[in-house]
Amino acid sequence: MSLDNQSPEEVLSEGERVMNICNACRYCEGFCAVFPAMEKRLQFGSGDIRYLANLCHDCNECYYACQYAPPHEFQINVPKALSAVRQQSYKVYGWPGIMVSINANPIYTLIMSVIVIPLLFLLAGVLTKGMGGLTTAYGDEQGAFYQLVSHSMMAWGFGMVGIFIIIAMIVGWFKFRNDTDPPDKLMWPDVKQAMLDAITLRYLGSDGDGCTYPDERHSTLRRSFHHFTFYGFMLCFAATSVATLYHYLFGWIAPYPFLSLPVILGTLGGIGLIIGPIGLLYLKRVRDVEPTEPVQTKMDITLLVLLLTISVTGLLLLFLRETAAMGIILLVHLGLVMGLFLTMPYGKFVHGLYRFGALIRFAKEERES
Repeated sequence: MSLDNQSPEEVLSEGERVMNICNACRYCEGFCAVFPAMEKRLQFGSGDIRYLANLCHDCNECYYACQYAPPHEFQINVPKALSAVRQQSYKVYGWPGIMVSINANPIYTLIMSVIVIPLLFLLAGVLTKGMGGLTTAYGDEQGAFYQLVSHSMMAWGFGMVGIFIIIAMIVGWFKFRNDTDPPDKLMWPDVKQAMLDAITLRYLGSDGDGCTYPDERHSTLRRSFHHFTFYGFMLCFAATSVATLYHYLFGWIAPYPFLSLPVILGTLGGIGLIIGPIGLLYLKRVRDVEPTEPVQTKMDITLLVLLLTISVTGLLLLFLRETAAMGIILLVHLGLVMGLFLTMPYGKFVHGLYRFGALIRFAKEERES
């Protein structure tokens, strides 16, 4: 049964049922962090189930190894059950409620962020600059981008939304912590271990063989494409940070030369954010259907399409910034980035935050055991 047809109580109940049977079997205890964490519990409250769900990396190995998987009468499907819980945890921990409701349907979120918001940015550009202003070739002159959208408008608009998003994610983090882990002082060794596990994708497939993904054969493709996506995003973030320092510290105004640090970092990051999302989208297309949760898959696709379109328009903006196409590409790119900002705390992007919290708790439990 799809998550579309289940209540939150039914989703948690199925997660608890699956974990109780797995806890009795324990055949999969060496596959990932979920099963050692599971074995430390005799019963599973809602916080425990959500903790285990966010600890799961959806590698599918337990599904293919399970003797109780469908068509067995027990119908054990750990990846699907925990994906459903994980997807609903984004709603439980999301804040404020109105934004959670707006982003409740991944298809609507995709349409809003990839189509509607960029079109609104284009409409605003036409109303303020006219089509002639949007299609003017500004060349490579200093401050060309700000001929269309002023720096103060960019800084204040994205800055205020960014502050709101950071607050929303902090609130979500503390709601996750309070629900899944008794409030306690964070210990550096646990945080350090969680960071190492996260950046190396330690649990994305057992023993370094990779995932049984997209089918039951082991493959490191998913790990590789995840790395392209993650480090591509971090390089783009670094490029934005360096450009901010250039602007405010040195007074150097964008656009910057092709061999400048922000452009080099942004180009490498953009390439990573094309290779990674395309690879992950391909793997999702050919993935076995049985271990998947449809709503979670739609949410994954929404984020990947957003990252891909942002990267493509960003690179187009770089290479066509001296042409008459610059204005339209710039506004579309800014609209896509705003779409990403507004959906970050309520969709697949936030899974990194909660999974990191789950990895901290797992490191703490391992240290104390």
